[in-house]
Amino acid sequence: MADDRHQTPASGPAPNTPDVVELPDVTRRDLVARLMKIGAVSLAMALAGGGAVTTLTTAIAAESTKSERKYRYGMVIDTRRCVGCEACVVACKQENKTPPGVYYTVVLENGFGERPDDRPLFLTKPCFHCEHPPCVPVCPVGATFKRKQDGIVVVDYDRCIGCRYCLVACPYQARYSDFGENYPAIEHDTPWADVPSPEYKQFRQRAEGKSPIGNARKCTFCLHLQDENGRYDQAAGRWPACAKTCTGKAIHFGDLNDPDSEVSRLLRERQAIRLKEELGTEPNVYYLV
Repeated sequence: MADDRHQTPASGPAPNTPDVVELPDVTRRDLVARLMKIGAVSLAMALAGGGAVTTLTTAIAAESTKSERKYRYGMVIDTRRCVGCEACVVACKQENKTPPGVYYTVVLENGFGERPDDRPLFLTKPCFHCEHPPCVPVCPVGATFKRKQDGIVVVDYDRCIGCRYCLVACPYQARYSDFGENYPAIEHDTPWADVPSPEYKQFRQRAEGKSPIGNARKCTFCLHLQDENGRYDQAAGRWPACAKTCTGKAIHFGDLNDPDSEVSRLLRERQAIRLKEELGTEPNVYYLV
């Protein structure tokens, strides 16, 4: 899989661990100005109001990384529009040819609890592509990492050893292990069996003893639909399968770094929450409530 990581031996430290950011000596006024420049308005206001510089250093580094990244892809899911039809689940499995037991997105009923009006509440749950993904540092061979160009968390199937540490570390249960199961259409050697999976633009055909069998697997935001510049094209149909197929128009996808994108507009106009924010993972999937 092509990527821009530093290649390190499997016995060495896991790649893509967060770099230590050393800030030069600056005045409080200079630091506030820098925060405003990168868009970290809330942090700037906190510092201007007397917040300690040392407690804000980590947050400043994180905000800088988001701003400097070319794209920051994420989802905004409208819980008022989701009807629980699971069209997203079916579309995802067909697009990525995932086997039984491997789901890149699932739909939970009453995922947030019940509504006051007794209407069911559905929760669509893909991988959250966290800014600080717990799955990355636990991988002993550096097979899972966060792409620098767009923030999508991926798995290198050729490097993964199937230890499942990442499955345990993920607080959202968004990872699965491929145990080699097949659907009848593949087992019976039908034409569907000859269609390769487009995942990671690798077009692998499923075969016993070959990756991704035995590997950890997860949602990739259908990154194989990106063009050579890393962009998606909704009008051309090159868009994550779940968002493209959602019958209730509940799943919105786009670049969170782009203030004019649909996802950015929705976050400005509507009340949104993220799951398990107290863990500091900073998921790039938001829910409108």
